[in-house]
Amino acid sequence: MGDEAKKWFSAAPAFDPADGTTVIEPPGTVTGYWAGALSAVYDDSAGEFYLYYRVRRPIGKGRGWQCHIARSTDGLHFSTVWTATKEQFGSESFEGGALVRAPDGGFRLYASYLDATDRRWKIALLEAATPGEFDPESRRVVLSGEDADSEGVKDPCVAIVDGRYHMFVNYAPRWLIPPGATEEELHDAGNVFATKYGGSSGLATSADGVHFEWKGDVLRPGGHWDRLLTRVDTVVHRPPLFAVFYSGRGRVEETYEDRTGIAVSLDLEVLHKISDERPVLASPHSSGALRYMDAVPVGNEIFYYYEYARPDGAHEIRLSKTP
Repeated sequence: MGDEAKKWFSAAPAFDPADGTTVIEPPGTVTGYWAGALSAVYDDSAGEFYLYYRVRRPIGKGRGWQCHIARSTDGLHFSTVWTATKEQFGSESFEGGALVRAPDGGFRLYASYLDATDRRWKIALLEAATPGEFDPESRRVVLSGEDADSEGVKDPCVAIVDGRYHMFVNYAPRWLIPPGATEEELHDAGNVFATKYGGSSGLATSADGVHFEWKGDVLRPGGHWDRLLTRVDTVVHRPPLFAVFYSGRGRVEETYEDRTGIAVSLDLEVLHKISDERPVLASPHSSGALRYMDAVPVGNEIFYYYEYARPDGAHEIRLSKTP
């Protein structure tokens, strides 16, 4: 927030992530085991929180093999209401998703997965009356790399403004990749985003949440800590500004261990970074990773959920609350 009397302002959340509370444990206790890539939403009609996340094992032991949705009445204690496996998606791995309460009262899940047929990341839409009723068989791809002149799209962040869907995605634009790059170099490992070419954040918009129009790049890698990758994670509206939190990394060696920066926007189409020199949020442990943050305003509080590196190198999901 800020000290308005002194004309000091900040869009960064006023909390220490080390003081957060663990809400989801990882499936293992060493590096490579994660619970994260999350998305949270509050259903005010039922007084319930829903949390989407995926669990991941090290490469060679299954990668992102499951995604879950859990329900809570207090935002802290969750119980699973839905699970899907990568096999149900015809996928090699899951990553981030966006769980949304639609204007018609139903729920939508925009899930990113690595398509086993072409080894490209895509984003599929699932719709249901409640999050426990999503059917992977009914999924439909709503955004792919071809739509964005890229080698893949994943990790959607969806904000609905005046009924219009704004979907930010992590994408691998072809302008980042030199002409000599080979298919094997880009996709042989099944994750173009883990290569030396990194990724950027782009935006697609839609009137119905199904048919998206690609708008282009909105948050490019910077010159310092985020020079390899930038990925929009969540949006908080603090009128007249939107605070946009994003994950970033500076080197290939930091792949999967991103930290969090912040940008601001008036319209969600032009974003201005205010964390060029250093991240605003990081874990004090292990790799320092703090990524995939989501913010849920409830009453006079904001519930911040984030994927957080532990001392043992695994990643868990934590919650911090601020006024």
